[in-house]
Amino acid sequence: MQFDNIIDRTPSYSLKWERYKGRNILPMWIADTEFRCAEPILDALKERTEHGLMGYTLPNDHVMANQAVVDWLGRQYDWSISPDWIVWTPGVVPAFNVACKALCQPGDKVLIQTPNYPPLIAAPKLNNLIKVDIGSVEVDGRWTIDLDELEKQAADPACKLFIMCNPMNPIGSVLTSQELERIADICISNNVMLCSDEIHCDIILDENAKHIPAGKLAGFKGEAITLMAASKTFNVAGLGTSFAIIEDPATRHKFNLAAKAMVPWVTVLGLTATQAAFTQCDDWHQAFLRYLRGNRDYLATEIAKISALKLLPPQATFLAWIDASGLGVENPQKHFEDLGVGPSPGADFGDKNCVRINFGCPRSELERAIELIKAGC
Repeated sequence: MQFDNIIDRTPSYSLKWERYKGRNILPMWIADTEFRCAEPILDALKERTEHGLMGYTLPNDHVMANQAVVDWLGRQYDWSISPDWIVWTPGVVPAFNVACKALCQPGDKVLIQTPNYPPLIAAPKLNNLIKVDIGSVEVDGRWTIDLDELEKQAADPACKLFIMCNPMNPIGSVLTSQELERIADICISNNVMLCSDEIHCDIILDENAKHIPAGKLAGFKGEAITLMAASKTFNVAGLGTSFAIIEDPATRHKFNLAAKAMVPWVTVLGLTATQAAFTQCDDWHQAFLRYLRGNRDYLATEIAKISALKLLPPQATFLAWIDASGLGVENPQKHFEDLGVGPSPGADFGDKNCVRINFGCPRSELERAIELIKAGC
């Protein structure tokens, strides 16, 4: 499985590596990993391309890919869904923007859990809506949503939609059943729809945590929109394939109508990769989680030795949200880049005093990053 192997991505026009092209900076920003795809995925892609025809393929007609999603959700989350509930989308970012169009009118308010990743923060304004931030709070060494603030803001009749991340990006928390039940109560009692971005749900590192899909919560009566993909877990984000699970036919109709003639079908290779990931890669998936747990623990241990930095170890994802306010510098992002490490700037997520480091990489690269950080912190 060779997670320790370093693969040169510079010839592939990788977005992660293009950012610092020609500079001696180790890129640890955008959320894709440095790991080779599982061989069954690569084999499936080869077999599909050798067929030789890449014509139109309606995602709903791809019976095997749809059944793979059904079976995966059943195995991983004990969630029994119908293939009819699946709406394929070319990424979760288009999907939550479609949700904004489908469920809101210009001038409505959208609740956004913060900090959050930049495209999600940007979605309300792009759709002529008003963003209302719902911050995160630290409770017992773990980040979570400020549910009291959510309850307060959701009471505004102008609030029509709550978009959240679970697991939370960038802070890495997995919402508990009690937290999700309160979120459901708040949304339902205030007629606020929920769109839950769960793209990192298959990367649970805390073995005592359990991911619960929003759409599985009975209180929503199937009206919640749950966004998922194989892309982050199996490193196939470049194939542009994700899916929404929408049980309620009326909500699904609104979503599809908002996407009509604007959002393209997912690619045939993306469907192929998703099918292979969810049916043939369980051993790879478990090894991937073990490797990431090791990386997370190593990073948390080393960051704890640096008094100017603070990290609450993430329960999920391959992303670490590091509070760098102790450095006493105006621009932590520039400080890290000057040291030779390129994280994601916290300002883009809602907190300029933080940075997000991607630890989905070979351990040697992570060790190199720590050496560089220690040298200047």
